[in-house]
Amino acid sequence: RAAIYGDAINLDLVDARHGMRGQRVQQAWPVRYRESLASDHDFDLVVLSVAHNRLTEAAEFLAPRLGRATVLVLSNIWDEPLDAVGALPAEQLAWGFPQAGGEFDENGVLHGGLLRGIIFGTIDGPPTGREQTVRQTFRQAGFRIRGEPHFRGWLWIHFAADAGMHSQGLRVG
Repeated sequence: RAAIYGDAINLDLVDARHGMRGQRVQQAWPVRYRESLASDHDFDLVVLSVAHNRLTEAAEFLAPRLGRATVLVLSNIWDEPLDAVGALPAEQLAWGFPQAGGEFDENGVLHGGLLRGIIFGTIDGPPTGREQTVRQTFRQAGFRIRGEPHFRGWLWIHFAADAGMHSQGLRVG
């Protein structure tokens, strides 16, 4: 991605973190890509946000490089969540879903929307200490946290709803 996007991504999005009407943002957003990760890194949190069909591959890449970091999985998942990221230690995982979406157009511009909320959930049992820490980090960054106690089921319903919505989008062009 670094070779494709360079040191900035052109944005055209609606930022609704501070109000329902949102604010249109059109700017070049400076980014620093990491295309490698040494196993002795000092990151506390790694955000894994990829398409569902790339999740297992990304988890396999990340597993030997994870170290002691927590992994926040932000992905739409149809498979059993723990199986989809099976290469990663379950005790180092946190699960969430952003209230945002978008896509890159043919010119490399990211079009989308960003809401203030983020959904966090657990797969089996109450939130762990790591999961609580991730939630607190997002809370401190100004996001509204919504907890979903049955996250596995929520992911499946969301995936199915997206499949229906996207099939209709394809139908109408």
